[in-house]
Amino acid sequence: MNNKEFIADLATRLDEKAKETQRLASIFSTVFAESLEEGDSLSIQSFGTFEVKKKLERIVTNPTNKQRMLVPPKLALSFKPSNILKDKIK
Repeated sequence: MNNKEFIADLATRLDEKAKETQRLASIFSTVFAESLEEGDSLSIQSFGTFEVKKKLERIVTNPTNKQRMLVPPKLALSFKPSNILKDKIK
């Protein structure tokens, strides 16, 4: 499902116009991103939890030339689905 199909389906379910639904989805994604940028976790009931986790620096070895490299620390987005979502997918 691409963005256009998602907005059309959501507009139908909400009984709203696609343009208004697109605006609401844009606002949601902005608030979502701002929350995660601040380091907060975001829980959506019956869906799951999003959080930003810090990955430590580590040493990796290139398998072709056996050269060791240092990978710097970074932030990664993590998602843990709720039990309800897990049951729906099964």
